[in-house]
Amino acid sequence: DSEAVKATFYEFPKSSKEHKYIKKQRDALGGSVPTRVDKSKKLQIPDIKIFDELLNGTGDREVSTTMAYVRLLTILAKDKSIGKNIVPIIPDEARTFGMDPLFRQLGIYAHKGQLYEPVDSDQFLYYKEAKNGQILEEGINEAGAMSSFCAAATSYSNHGIKMIPFYIYYSMFGFQRVWDLIWASGDMRSRGFLLGGTAGRTTLNGEGLQHQDGHSHLAAAATPNIKAYDVAYGYEIATIIHKGLKEMCEEDKDVVYYLTLENENYTHPPLPKNASSGILKGLYKIQDHKKPNVRLFGSGPLLGETLKAAEMLKEDWGIDSEIWNVTSFSELRKDAEDVKRWNMMHTKKNHKTSYLEDCIVNEKIPTVAVSDYVKLVTEQIGPYVPGNYYALGTDGFGRSDTRENLRHFFEVDRYYITLCAIQSLVIEKQSPYQVFIKQADEDRTRMVGYLEPDQDGTFTYKKHEKEEDIYRKTKAWSIHARILDFAQRIEYTTNKAVYTINTIDAKTRSGRMLYKNASYTKKVYVPIKYWNIKFKESRDQKLCDKLGYEWWSELRSIFN
Repeated sequence: DSEAVKATFYEFPKSSKEHKYIKKQRDALGGSVPTRVDKSKKLQIPDIKIFDELLNGTGDREVSTTMAYVRLLTILAKDKSIGKNIVPIIPDEARTFGMDPLFRQLGIYAHKGQLYEPVDSDQFLYYKEAKNGQILEEGINEAGAMSSFCAAATSYSNHGIKMIPFYIYYSMFGFQRVWDLIWASGDMRSRGFLLGGTAGRTTLNGEGLQHQDGHSHLAAAATPNIKAYDVAYGYEIATIIHKGLKEMCEEDKDVVYYLTLENENYTHPPLPKNASSGILKGLYKIQDHKKPNVRLFGSGPLLGETLKAAEMLKEDWGIDSEIWNVTSFSELRKDAEDVKRWNMMHTKKNHKTSYLEDCIVNEKIPTVAVSDYVKLVTEQIGPYVPGNYYALGTDGFGRSDTRENLRHFFEVDRYYITLCAIQSLVIEKQSPYQVFIKQADEDRTRMVGYLEPDQDGTFTYKKHEKEEDIYRKTKAWSIHARILDFAQRIEYTTNKAVYTINTIDAKTRSGRMLYKNASYTKKVYVPIKYWNIKFKESRDQKLCDKLGYEWWSELRSIFN
């Protein structure tokens, strides 16, 4: 009874059969301290040249990054050295991702084989199930699919066989639904690839709040074992996945790669020279300029909008840009934080610089960054970017609309990138900036005005015309729509008077509403009675007061 009260552990005598048996079994398991046993053989990853189809670009053919990934997966599955180790996992929407060709090539695993006639059995690429199928099609069951991922991703330890899972899903149904299992996979020291399809807030047309993912990269950034990338081109997918395969299968690193893929079609260029290292580190330059005024960071599907914004800045505003492709904001942040910590812990040694600092040589120009995710994604690197940094993102719930309207609604399209770049230059007090417009009846581009900062932090657009230009078909009171979005006042000066109007008045008194998503060549006409006119001579003021604006000679010539 006294021993029962103490509840002590029972200990077999060391000479007993029981003690000897327990020790023998524990030794067979690796000893008293738990260890991860990896008896799997290293896999020889094929040279990256097997992805030449992606590395060389698509020429004139337009494809999505999802299509590029499916092509890469097909190439891997056919490879003689590692093809049998590839585990494609799909919870749903295989045909949406364009993966139906793999049904016939690899088959869908079913331990009893095909027990029914699928509804698409009359098609060449029908829903083929087989006992030796390679694809794991889990139905609408992300938790089950993620469990299959964990099983394949830890097979190197549990079964002594390196398996490489590629789990693709609607990106909104990944971290949003099964982050707990993704976190558990890290605790299990998993190795594999997660692929968020139809990713981003604006890349998927018309699917609204349920499907439009704008925050999975935040969750990925907070998960320690994940390397997350938002890719724009096929050669980036090939470069990143090839590196991941090397780390998992040859270097035995416990890492999970997360790539977001989109369904927007456009042409993919070939891999730029010396870009591979930057792609993996998270940043590389795609357009240079000797003396840029502003630096643009574009990411994933919004890289195209960034390129268009750079064209507008150059053609309409005379502003030169350098453009960088950000493949991973989180990898840039991790590197910058590691360097910051090293410098803090080694104060007597020469300080290191982060990869981000090494890239940004000129800290005097502002940087504008945009992604298809919430601003917190782009803001991750804000503290480490030399110079002033401005972030654009898709904060808020998703909406059902076209890509163009969604990007304008979330203020991440080419027009808002242009606007943010100009505003950043005004804040930097690098204005006045000249405004260039190509008139419809001219072959050349000419300067028609400039921006001048005001003391209250706003600025004025001042129209600039030579006297001989007064009678041009393009009237002095035609205001380009973009100007209304950021200039507080618009001024036009002639030899007789200065004409001024507040832009708010221009928007509401023009006789029609100005839609912000109007084409950037659209003009808004403001009736002359809404302009504040200051004459340079008193006699002209008296003449106008007596006869009215419409009868005054100069006004009639300019504004009719």
